[in-house]
Amino acid sequence: MKHTVAIVDDHHLVRNGLVAAIENTNAYSVTLEAANGLEFFDLLRVHALPEIAVIDLHMPVMDGFQTLIKLRNAYPEIKPLVLTIDTDEDAIVRAIRSGARGFIRKNARPALFHAALDALAQNGYFHHEDISSTVENNPSLQTRIERKRNEILNRMTPRELEFLKLVCSKDEPTYEAIADLMGITKRTVDYYRQELFQKFDLKSKVGLVLFAAEHGLLSTTKG
Repeated sequence: MKHTVAIVDDHHLVRNGLVAAIENTNAYSVTLEAANGLEFFDLLRVHALPEIAVIDLHMPVMDGFQTLIKLRNAYPEIKPLVLTIDTDEDAIVRAIRSGARGFIRKNARPALFHAALDALAQNGYFHHEDISSTVENNPSLQTRIERKRNEILNRMTPRELEFLKLVCSKDEPTYEAIADLMGITKRTVDYYRQELFQKFDLKSKVGLVLFAAEHGLLSTTKG
């Protein structure tokens, strides 16, 4: 019996090429085609579930990342193989977190594509050297933005972060009010402010607020 495969890609020519490559084998058969994640899930409700889903990351309506997350939660038995035009590190990390079991470039040779299908069908995962090296170099699976935020947090003390959050609060407290809220002197508040200015090359309260917002520091905690 042939393994069943779904193709989820908004480009008709790409889907046609994938279908031809899959149907050219004796081991696999395409049972579903969809132009985006939303259409894919509509089809899953009325058709037999495929074993493997080849999913493009960049699609309208519901993109590949959203599709992977919903697939992981609703149909964990389906093994997703991500189709991508590049191997951008952040995209790979997001996709792995979202539930991707393997990656294949859109310009990959048919032999590699078939190898990816075989690996998913037999082992549940496909590891290619391009992707494996990215994961090995990023064992914590963090995006560049997350790594930058953590680098910033590592340079700050818990009290400096507390001060920064108060500076950015919607009540817009004065430095004197922040001193009262933190139970410290105004001189200590000035010290925290100058420390942050020097550490991150900032020059004003507005700069502090923009810096915190840019790096997503307002929702973080530091023990």
